[in-house]
Amino acid sequence: MKIRVALVSALLAVSGCTTLGRGGPTSPVTPVSTPPAGGKVSTSIVSAMNGGLIGGSIGSGLSDAEKRKGLEAEYKALEYNTSGQKVTWKGDNASHYGEVVAAQPYRVGSQDCRQYTHTVFTGGAGVTARGTACRNADGSWTPLT
Repeated sequence: MKIRVALVSALLAVSGCTTLGRGGPTSPVTPVSTPPAGGKVSTSIVSAMNGGLIGGSIGSGLSDAEKRKGLEAEYKALEYNTSGQKVTWKGDNASHYGEVVAAQPYRVGSQDCRQYTHTVFTGGAGVTARGTACRNADGSWTPLT
């Protein structure tokens, strides 16, 4: 009986990851290859991320400027980098820095989505948060977790 309950639970969890799109087979999603000139990300794009992962507990103890750098790194990892490629950022305080790594993109309905991790180091200790974000038509990313 316990095995049946576990099996049904596992199937329900996996079924939540499927889509019912009507556009035929989905094609692999590839990130955009070139970041904007100067490396800066527009304020509206960053604002659409609603604080991202760094806006949570991993960003406590960081200045607003450091959080902005971390959020820009999240966007760059999601938008421009291939799976497993790190985007690093350095804070104003030399002991504050971080890295963001996005996983392989996938499609849910008409949106491109990616899982990603953000590790923040403050004074040598690293704290990692994991999340998922989906790309909007305007090029912004909305975190789901």
